Amino acid sequence: MSTPADPADSFGRTLLGRVLAGTPRGEDPLTHVAELPGRATQFAQWPLWADPDLVDGLRENGIPLPWTHQAEAAEHAAAGRNVVVATGTASGKSLAYQLPVLTSLAADPRATALYLSPTKALGADQIRATVALCDAADSLATVHPNAFDGDTPLEVRQWVRANSRWVFTNPDMLHIGMLRSHQRWAHFFRNLRYVVVDECHSYRGVFGSNVALVLRRLRRLCRRYAADPVFILASATTADPGAAASRLIGAPCEQVTSDGSPSGPRTVALWEPPLLTEVSGENGAPVRRAAGTEAARIMADLMIEGARTLTFVRSRRGAELTAMGAKRLLTEVDPDLAGRVAAYRAGYLAEDRRELETALSDGTLLGVATTNALELGVDIAGLDAVVVAGFPGTVASFWQQAGRSGRRGQGSLVVLVARDDPLDTYLVHHPAALLDKPVEATVTDPSNPYVLGPQLLCAAMELPLSDAEVEELGALEVLTGLAAQGLIRRRAHGWFVTADSNPHASVDIRGGIGMQVAIVDADSGRMLGTVDGGRAPATVHPGAVHLHQGGSFVVDTLDLENGLALVHEETPEWTTSARENTDITVAAELDRRDHGPVTVGLVEVDVTHQVVGYLRRLPSGEVLDAVELDMPAQRLHTRAVMYTVTPELMEGAGISADRFPGALHAAEHAAIGLLPLVATCDRGDIGGVSTALHTDTGLPTVFVYDGHQGGAGFADRGHAELEPWLRATRDAIAACECVAGCPSCVQSPKCGNGNNPLDKDGAVRLLSAVLDALPAPAARIE
Repeated sequence: MSTPADPADSFGRTLLGRVLAGTPRGEDPLTHVAELPGRATQFAQWPLWADPDLVDGLRENGIPLPWTHQAEAAEHAAAGRNVVVATGTASGKSLAYQLPVLTSLAADPRATALYLSPTKALGADQIRATVALCDAADSLATVHPNAFDGDTPLEVRQWVRANSRWVFTNPDMLHIGMLRSHQRWAHFFRNLRYVVVDECHSYRGVFGSNVALVLRRLRRLCRRYAADPVFILASATTADPGAAASRLIGAPCEQVTSDGSPSGPRTVALWEPPLLTEVSGENGAPVRRAAGTEAARIMADLMIEGARTLTFVRSRRGAELTAMGAKRLLTEVDPDLAGRVAAYRAGYLAEDRRELETALSDGTLLGVATTNALELGVDIAGLDAVVVAGFPGTVASFWQQAGRSGRRGQGSLVVLVARDDPLDTYLVHHPAALLDKPVEATVTDPSNPYVLGPQLLCAAMELPLSDAEVEELGALEVLTGLAAQGLIRRRAHGWFVTADSNPHASVDIRGGIGMQVAIVDADSGRMLGTVDGGRAPATVHPGAVHLHQGGSFVVDTLDLENGLALVHEETPEWTTSARENTDITVAAELDRRDHGPVTVGLVEVDVTHQVVGYLRRLPSGEVLDAVELDMPAQRLHTRAVMYTVTPELMEGAGISADRFPGALHAAEHAAIGLLPLVATCDRGDIGGVSTALHTDTGLPTVFVYDGHQGGAGFADRGHAELEPWLRATRDAIAACECVAGCPSCVQSPKCGNGNNPLDKDGAVRLLSAVLDALPAPAARIE
């Protein structure tokens, strides 16, 4: 049965009009506005096998009937089939697994279940909902749903292991806290009926590849304990979710994609901040008003109108700055409102996160600037508007963030504010590439030897690997290499790790490089948070400005060996951004295609990367000065997509020899910015190098590489989609309104050469010539 959709209202458009009324005179930031209609509700009946007490509890919680996708997914799971439900934000995916899981736990007092989420905030939110259901049903009194994660005290962990029948954790803790000590969890694994993998679309790249292998290790140990749990996965709308889920868990998986939940109409506005006429950036390039600054003003205007607003910002630092900016603007209008805005991001201590989540849920906070830490699943009801400061990297993430608005079925507003970035500029001027484009499929590569090797050591420590398992994984070559290093040995009954191995502790499943670095206030001794060791040289180098919960700190020292960054409280008038140098050599050629004067390749490369200094910028974007640093070099073996061109091709395109470096450099920068258009990656996941004469090729060459050991599948995707990728890159540069190049087209904030030389016109000519040499898209065979 179904109920009619609410008629489209003008609520979102009204909010947008009020925001536009606060725009400075003469500015016209809107590039496109779309009105998305609501969706009607489609109900199903409660399944006959569902626990009656549970159904009564759900009815008392205001759920008279399940939506069709909830019932369909629950039926698959109850019948013993792995299933992924891939529907929109706020579509009640949790009910799809609560029904079969809690019914099973009610029917069998020994049965257990495991819930996995990528963020602690999401897991904590799901525990609250599950506890409420268990408290309302006598049949669920012994379930004791509880968290088992890094924030759980040691004494509580022991109680959870002994008593909880539904454990809520994350892949990190499953890897290091449960699988490693599986003997202590023997009763739990022996009775494991269901494994819930929430927000599974977030498991991509190196993180996704690691999680895929962690789940294979889980299934392997369950077989050891004679258990065969059913996997229930929840995902945002993605391309081919069944295939992606099957790759993730290593087993066949049904898919449910038809969304029966209601959705209110949405107004989606694409917004490009103006160029600042009075400010210039590096090499005199024009600068746009920062997306975070623009988003802070939009959020403040929305809060003044009483609209509950969530603003997504790309970085931890950006979230802090946006919240501070909104608070400053609100102080001038209504000091009480200024106290109702805050920042939320990863890296906060557990008690700080919980306090913010509570304030957000109960409405104490009216506006929150957040990283994608609040993109996933936390039940925030009644949001009127979402501001997205910078495209989040994938179409799936954009719609996941946008879907946080209008959660009560009313109209809502979504504003995408473009950063000074090639991809953002392209999208706000080509709205179909965002609004009409199918969402991406997730990219994972569990066979990456840099991921597979350490995971095999973990698996062998948990339970020796048999020859049949090694053959199934295609891992003999990897294990042979590990044996040569003395980390594992082949014996008569399988592969055994050596006595000195401690693989679990050395594996960071989120793909980080090196240990976590603690950020500590030197004056008080208070720990402010942590940062990945691989990112520390670029983010907490000496002199860097670090923001934490509205406070500003300057880094005094960085000790990478001991994992410690000491800071002091200070509020300088500038911000800092690292400058980095990169060298690249070709280690192996995986694929090569010759197209006359253009050669395209997929290669393994060795990358040497070093932070050499940082820029200090004023809030306007103007560069104050450059400071040199002497930081240790980091080395990376990874995969890259590359293309070479002949000097004759470039000269024939009107690019003289003295312009070669600038044209290649500009084309490389823009290509890095546009790769997320065809691959599920973030600009921070990839890097690039260009040179007018590369040692290994002897030709002008452009490389774009994965920023993770062994590769993450992004360069492979760029190689497969080279023609549309480079065409979008060329079009984005040509369409930019600047004269000689700016951050919206060819400048990069990470450039170690200070964005010099850059030749915008040369990049357009180069890319046009390359595209002319490539086969027409219809004729290409991938």
